[in-house]
Amino acid sequence: MSPAIPVIDIHAHHFPLGLPDLGSRTGEHRWPTLVVSADRRSADIRRGTELFRRVSPSCFDASARIAEMDRAGVHRQVISPVPVMLTDWAPVGPASLFCRTVNDALAEVAASSGGRLLAFGAVPLPHIKQALTELERLRDELGLVGVELSAFPGGLEFDDPTLEPFWAVCAAQQVPVLVHPAHQELSIRRRGQPYEFGIGMHTDTALAAAALVFGGVLDRHPELRIALSHGCGAFPWTYPRLRYQATMTEPSRSAALDDAVRRLWADILVFDPLHLEVLVARFGADHLLYGTDHPFYPDGLQGPIDVLNAARRAGIGVDERALGLNAVQFLGLG
Repeated sequence: MSPAIPVIDIHAHHFPLGLPDLGSRTGEHRWPTLVVSADRRSADIRRGTELFRRVSPSCFDASARIAEMDRAGVHRQVISPVPVMLTDWAPVGPASLFCRTVNDALAEVAASSGGRLLAFGAVPLPHIKQALTELERLRDELGLVGVELSAFPGGLEFDDPTLEPFWAVCAAQQVPVLVHPAHQELSIRRRGQPYEFGIGMHTDTALAAAALVFGGVLDRHPELRIALSHGCGAFPWTYPRLRYQATMTEPSRSAALDDAVRRLWADILVFDPLHLEVLVARFGADHLLYGTDHPFYPDGLQGPIDVLNAARRAGIGVDERALGLNAVQFLGLG
């Protein structure tokens, strides 16, 4: 990818230092904590005594992150909470405290990055009142650009009536939303890897997208800007079958469903250049975004660039320049 082409990575994760250890305070083992090694060359994300994931310095050190961005030619990156930090299972009090602390830390990291880093914050869904309060604070006081949600927040599908006030505010105030799978184990019958990663995450995301389209959320809130990570999961492939069943008795719905799908956004983190052709067909090239899940893959920031280059060699038309412009539009930057 040419250095002259601006690259804005909208899908990257950060675990801030200094978050409260709510597990020790509450006795609830699911609260995540970060334990940094003495040499700061790695850190462990833990839930209670359980090791959730070992991470590199770029997950918690902005200078290490920006150095990797420079090597890959990524100009700006939108950091968001590591999905395990989307604690939508938690009671309202601790959840609200945790989200406030996370958002304060993300805002500080972004503000000290010289414009290289932006941030999506967290809100304590499914507690609607508190979520809306934190949404207003993270945008108006902290300057975060949007919000990250799990695909199944608090056990609610996206078309659940409980979430309607939240979608209404996001649409009215043009708050971009990034959806990330976080409950993949609930979406499949087989536990462990590679099943949860390879199928569960895709299924979790596809169910969220289906609720937005077939549950009427996008029809009720046409101004909603919502992007689904990992190429929108399995949804681009399962949509024709979903549409077929949904229109068997109402063929006239087909065009409206297609229109709703093309209001979704998706990143290009799909691992196979042939999949990009399906994303273009479903969402349109103007609704695709550059995303890497940095720093959680061994090939780092280079993987999606390699997929784009391979797609071009295969004759698949994904305009690299347009991805940067798409991100500007999705994030409302200019």
